[in-house]
Amino acid sequence: MNDLYSRDALRTAFRHNWFVVARSQDIGTPQPAQLLDQQLVVFRDAGGGARVLDRRCIHRGADLAAGAVSGDALRCPYHGWEFEGSTGRCSRIPALADPARIPVNAAVAAYPVIERFGHVWTCLDEPVFDLPHPPEIADLTLEWRAAAPIPAECGFMAAVENFRDMAHFPFVHGPSMGEVDPVVPDLDVRRDGREVRVSYYYPQVAGSDFSGTGDAWMHYHSYAPGIATILYDFGARIGKRYLVDFPSPVSHDRCVIYWAVATDAGFTGGSVDRILEIETKVFDEDTPILEGLVPKEVPLAHEAEEVSSAADLYTLQYRRATKWAVQEITRARQAVAGTAARPRAGH
Repeated sequence: MNDLYSRDALRTAFRHNWFVVARSQDIGTPQPAQLLDQQLVVFRDAGGGARVLDRRCIHRGADLAAGAVSGDALRCPYHGWEFEGSTGRCSRIPALADPARIPVNAAVAAYPVIERFGHVWTCLDEPVFDLPHPPEIADLTLEWRAAAPIPAECGFMAAVENFRDMAHFPFVHGPSMGEVDPVVPDLDVRRDGREVRVSYYYPQVAGSDFSGTGDAWMHYHSYAPGIATILYDFGARIGKRYLVDFPSPVSHDRCVIYWAVATDAGFTGGSVDRILEIETKVFDEDTPILEGLVPKEVPLAHEAEEVSSAADLYTLQYRRATKWAVQEITRARQAVAGTAARPRAGH
């Protein structure tokens, strides 16, 4: 087994990657989240800023997700300690009349936050990659809908890989997609570092809600390890719609599948709510298959024997991109560790 891709090594590496921990629309009240076995709380402060803190109160271990927002802070439900959302520092202890007596180490960890695609993203350690702005939608005017999150008993990479896999369409998605041709044509898959792209022509299937709009080019674009997108282009008369999928690792073999849909201005193939309804059927068909996988996560360290075919080229390139990302994260961590260990001049 390659130690670089062991369960513990991947958990450490992925702490340097952005993942979703909540939908933006859900954090008006504090929400519990778990990312890479870390217990978190996600909330919106009184100024409208999204915040992510460690969920356990440093005082006596209460659940901060059961607390309440107090200005820019989150108030613990047990003793009322208030922790600033931006820094995690305790700013008030009601039992102390003098705030100067607040212990200097009274704080919980605070994490960086980005809101994008209708979701709240965070990173547990210093991020190595930026959260991308996909160039294919830079000139589009999109109306977004964030889908209901899907808890799944599988690893997040397995969920991403499923979203990149065309060969399962006729066998898993018959109810939603209809009688899809099982033959996957030779694909021009392109990988650049952690990005993987391919374009796949999807002809309309008679009687299928999924392709009722018409023939489309499906332009796939992934950012390993955890972002997968599809831009559907139905031509000038109908327009474009967009689908994004970003499963988040709760633990090694459990995830929450966060995803969203969007329609471009002038899209005539249905409302964004109708598109969300159609795509929800597809995701619901995937979940029981994903939860039956053995092992539950992509075996990057070759923990399980697998046989692939030419039809798996996109998913294989996704695995290569993920390994590349892990290697880059590992190099960045080693460089930081080396700099910290290097003695300063004069010492």
